[in-house]
Amino acid sequence: MPLSVQGLGKSFNGRTVLQGVDFSVAPGELVAFLGANGSGKSTTLRCVMGITAPDAGSISIDGTALDRLQGRELLQARQRMAMIFQKIHLIPRRTALDNVCAGALARIPTVRSLTPLLFPAEVQREALDCLDRVGMADRAFERVGRLSGGQQQRVAVARALCQRADVVLADEPVSALDPHAAEQVMALLRELAHSEGLAVAAVLHQPDLALRYADRSIGLLHGSMNFDLPSTEVTAEHLNTLYAPDRNIAA
Repeated sequence: MPLSVQGLGKSFNGRTVLQGVDFSVAPGELVAFLGANGSGKSTTLRCVMGITAPDAGSISIDGTALDRLQGRELLQARQRMAMIFQKIHLIPRRTALDNVCAGALARIPTVRSLTPLLFPAEVQREALDCLDRVGMADRAFERVGRLSGGQQQRVAVARALCQRADVVLADEPVSALDPHAAEQVMALLRELAHSEGLAVAAVLHQPDLALRYADRSIGLLHGSMNFDLPSTEVTAEHLNTLYAPDRNIAA
């Protein structure tokens, strides 16, 4: 199992945000995290990625707990995970190809990583292949700032592929996109999971997208697991319970 999480817990200033969160993501699987605002969805992914330090729990990659690793071993394990954010962290003035090559920085000698002009030819070929896999090879030499939001998110996915990650964590990857672009990005994430054997976990604000594209859906309520079900088994009653906190705030 590429990603396994057990007993994940996190508090901020004495307020419990996550408590006893358990889940796994298998190769070839797209798992969606659902829940009201403040339910702990994004914090879960940030703890897994190492951006936020959890207070409790175990995170394992292929059966190896990350808290047992140190130094270079820990760094190498974390490099097997890539994260895609709602705010697309690309360099607008650089080309799509340059941005995707940045996914390989961890395995490029420092002197070759100082400028895109020095990226090794084999890295550029791999980056172009990654762009092709997300349908963006024809935009490889365009500046990212000139691309649409959906196209930029595809470039971000290609960068994750160039990182050679086994696990892709996507934090609200389609929240800032129009409905058509959101459908395209979700279809891409599902295709990459199913055809390339990636383990993909995505935080989504749109339950309808999760039910249509994700293999499994995990519902978080007040920082705890509410359900972990095949998406085809998630009912309107499940969703009504999950999003009750948002409705209460709106009322």
